[in-house]
Amino acid sequence: MPDPTPRPKARWHIAVFLAPAVAVYTAVMIFPLFNTLRLAFYSREGQGRVFAGLDNFRTLFLDPIWSEQFWNALGNNFWFFFIHMAVQNPIGIALAALLSSPRLRFAALYRSAIFVPTILSFVIVGFAWKLILSPIWGIAPEMLDAVGLKFLFQPWLGQEGSALTTLALVSVWQFVGIPMMLIYAALLTIPEEILEAGECDGITGWAAFWKIKLPLILPSIGIISILTFVGNFNAFDLIYAAQGALAGPDFATDILGTFLYRTFFGFQLQLGNPHMGAAIASAMFLIILAGVSLYLFVIQRRLRHYQF
Repeated sequence: MPDPTPRPKARWHIAVFLAPAVAVYTAVMIFPLFNTLRLAFYSREGQGRVFAGLDNFRTLFLDPIWSEQFWNALGNNFWFFFIHMAVQNPIGIALAALLSSPRLRFAALYRSAIFVPTILSFVIVGFAWKLILSPIWGIAPEMLDAVGLKFLFQPWLGQEGSALTTLALVSVWQFVGIPMMLIYAALLTIPEEILEAGECDGITGWAAFWKIKLPLILPSIGIISILTFVGNFNAFDLIYAAQGALAGPDFATDILGTFLYRTFFGFQLQLGNPHMGAAIASAMFLIILAGVSLYLFVIQRRLRHYQF
């Protein structure tokens, strides 16, 4: 007796349409990733290469010459990330809350003006701010002098204690529009019925934001946080454009991206070492993977169970 239930048809067209994107992504992302991981387990010997196991990682973490640079770059990367989390994202959330107010005039103009720096080139931003903050021909001293605060000016990019923080704040200025727009979009998705119910209970203004809107946009804040983490630990362009590959002064602005660049490709009198560079890149990948996994399996799971 034939089976009355019809068999589902094979949807080959889905594979046909996905194949080009999968092929490009594999060639551009997946293959280089695994090839870099493979390269980290080899070392150069004469004109060829030999399998070295974990020797490159042992050298990176334990050898005094390599480990000092690695841990310095890693610590700078965490500070770079902390500045963005402590300054950029709260400002982005505050701007989104302000610009989402229906009573604010020219809100679209303000949103566009704040978002414009995000589309600028890293090279342009780096060189522009280097000129602005220059103690010789920069306009920062004159601007502070105009408001009677010239005594506060310092050559921030030339001092070890302030160079990294200054560049982090420049990066905040450039990218604060991204969390602003993401939070703004999340605020627009909040049903009006909930806000109207809050108004009936006397919850209006900033109280409505803290008690109603903020709990509802926590998932979006989590997404912004992990994007900030991934972006900061992949950072390179701004540091390179403003301070060069040596990430001066005295490696005070050195992060994993610039350390990887000098090691892999070489710089000035330093010869390139692709195998040690691959080890640094693998360490960066594992750090980012650990952070993303922590978010996906711990933080996001708790956010899903959060009930307003």
